[in-house]
Parts: sequence; C-alpha cells; structure tokens
Amino acid sequence: MLVSRGTFVPRAKARYESGMTLIEVLVTTVILAIGLMGAAMIQLGALKFTDSSRMTSQASFIAYDMLDRIRANPAADYTWSRAEGAPASAANASVRDLDLHDFEANIHGFAGENANGSVVISDSEVTVSINWLDRRGTHAPDAWDTFTLTTRMEGSQ
Repeated sequence: MLVSRGTFVPRAKARYESGMTLIEVLVTTVILAIGLMGAAMIQLGALKFTDSSRMTSQASFIAYDMLDRIRANPAADYTWSRAEGAPASAANASVRDLDLHDFEANIHGFAGENANGSVVISDSEVTVSINWLDRRGTHAPDAWDTFTLTTRMEGSQ
C-alpha cells in the first residue's frame, strides 16, 4: 500500500495490549490484602499499648490522690497494704479510714479485684504502690504491672 508522507494508518492492536490479565489482577489483590493486614496489625498493637498506657495513667492519678490525702491529714498513720483490707466505710469512720477505703475502691474500680495497693511511710518518705494484672500490655497471661510513687513529706511520722 502506498502511503504518502504525513498520512497516519492505524495499526491493529496486538491481543496482549488490550487490558489487564487475570494474573495481574490476582497479584494486585494479594499485595493489597497483605498491606491491609499489616495496617490492621499496627492498629491492634496501638490499641493494646494505648490500653496499657491508660492503666498506668489511671494508677498515677490514684497514687497522687492518695498522696494529697496524706498531705491533708499529716497526723494520721496511713501505712497500709492490701493484705489488711481497707477499713469499712462507716458513718463514724475516721478520715484516714475513709481515705484508705476510697484508695482501695479506686484501685478495684480501674483494675479489678485482683489489683492491690500499698502505702508505706518510713521517716519522712512516703511510697504508694499500685499493682495490677496487665494482660493486654504484654503477651503473658499473668503479667503484673506496678506503679510506684515515692515522695518526701515534711512533718510525717
């Protein structure tokens, strides 16, 4: 066929250029699925560590609250551990007893009945410790986490 210069004659497209094959679609789907699974795993890890961090923050708030109560009532002996059990909340209970009852109730409220706490007063140093079961923050079923706050108090026992 005689074609003059500048004249365009379209060629027929080859069969392999007419679209995506099934294998290309499957490979793309697999790559996308792997990427989505990776993003989901990152999200699950973030949720797990966020929960563990929330528990630590809550323990910090409770410990600082207890220290504020001790500062407000410096004449009372706040030494206490979970083994003793908190004093009952009664109408004739002392401020110390009510504070320790609230301390124990706050610990159980945020971390469950297995959680425990203690207050140790030695000379002018006060240590408040809170322990709780942190299954989500670690991969062990019996992993305990502890928050300990130690401070010096003027005029303490």
